[in-house]
Amino acid sequence: MRDRHVAVIGTGYVGLTTGACLASLGHQVVCADADPYKVERLRRAEVDILEPGLPELVREGLDSGRLEFVQDTPGAVGDADVVFLCLPTPMGVGGAADLAAVEAVADEIRTVLPHEAVVVNKSTVPVGTTERVAALLGRPDVTVVSNPEFLREGHAVRDFLNPDRIVVGAADRAAAQRVADLYAELDAPLVLTDAASAELAKYAANFFLAMKLSFANNLATLCEHFDADVNDVITGIGHDPRIGSAFLNPGPGWGGSCLPKDTHALLTVCEESGVEFPLLRATIETNVEHQRRLVERVVAGCSPGDGSLHGVRLALLGLSFKAGTSDLRDSPALAIARLLKERGAELYAYDPAFSETRPDLSDLLTIVDTPEKAVEHARACVILTEWPQFRDLDWEAVAGLLDTPVVYDFRNLLDPARLRRAALSWEGIGRSYAMAG
Repeated sequence: MRDRHVAVIGTGYVGLTTGACLASLGHQVVCADADPYKVERLRRAEVDILEPGLPELVREGLDSGRLEFVQDTPGAVGDADVVFLCLPTPMGVGGAADLAAVEAVADEIRTVLPHEAVVVNKSTVPVGTTERVAALLGRPDVTVVSNPEFLREGHAVRDFLNPDRIVVGAADRAAAQRVADLYAELDAPLVLTDAASAELAKYAANFFLAMKLSFANNLATLCEHFDADVNDVITGIGHDPRIGSAFLNPGPGWGGSCLPKDTHALLTVCEESGVEFPLLRATIETNVEHQRRLVERVVAGCSPGDGSLHGVRLALLGLSFKAGTSDLRDSPALAIARLLKERGAELYAYDPAFSETRPDLSDLLTIVDTPEKAVEHARACVILTEWPQFRDLDWEAVAGLLDTPVVYDFRNLLDPARLRRAALSWEGIGRSYAMAG
């Protein structure tokens, strides 16, 4: 198979990873983005996304001449065999996926696509979007294919180059195979199917992961009621290969760039189709209720006595939706912060990915550049992101800076015995202080 000429539209997490990784596999790739500032930085191999291995792949692609960045979207697709649409599909009104960016690009490129090109929906899109994009293009010679991504932020390059499956869906099997051939060097199961099944596979995967997380959080509540240890319970069930241990760690709720918007989008699709899916609705509602419950624990321990947090300073360690990324989209840490703010708390936060207060968060909290500045004079410290460096803090020093020696570890990240030696009270999720020590 000859190396393909590939165009990638959009250089976010998915687009930039797709472009850089395809170039590393030997294909000729042009990545287009409407943001001229981003394009200029990428041309200098300056990657703003916190993603291990990605800056190096971008530099290698530029140096080899196999990777190029442009602002001209129509120009990028002019010589392409395959065009990937890697565009944002945020949650819109009522929870439905907002396809405005996808539709706009389809209209922009429809007249300049080469004869018999293949257009690939890489973005997470509702069932039926492949047919919708084909109709917008109005090009019978051009086939639209669904090839959903299954990339974890913080592991995107590794996941792309070491996939556990590659799903390609289209009515035209030959076009689907052309897309599958791009990944020929990768050793992974290939699922060739119809477009609707490929689109639904992505939503189903994210819903199932969200469901496991909601289950784990509810299980933690049950463990607290019976004075059981959620870590041991999870270990006990995780050895069963039918269950597995992944995505069973309790925390401050699930969030990020995918799970919230995709579960809501799937729920909207179900409602519009008249399909009852109570488990999906319960998964979403459980996540919201779990976060409220955690906030009530902080209020119970830190309120001055009136059931509020007015005048109470709290230290938040971690803001990104998970460790290893600077992504704040639908971060559970921010969801908890907003609920604490509604109760009147004054919030000071530290996250290794941020060095100063962001204007978009200035009304919610103050970002400081060291954990010590966050905890100084705080009533309690709340762990919200599982950054491993939090384990190595000088907790004796933290105890001396806090007004009250209490740590709410909503990631079960810390060693309770270590905090006990530092004269700190530790509160985790689903684990009693005594047994955790």
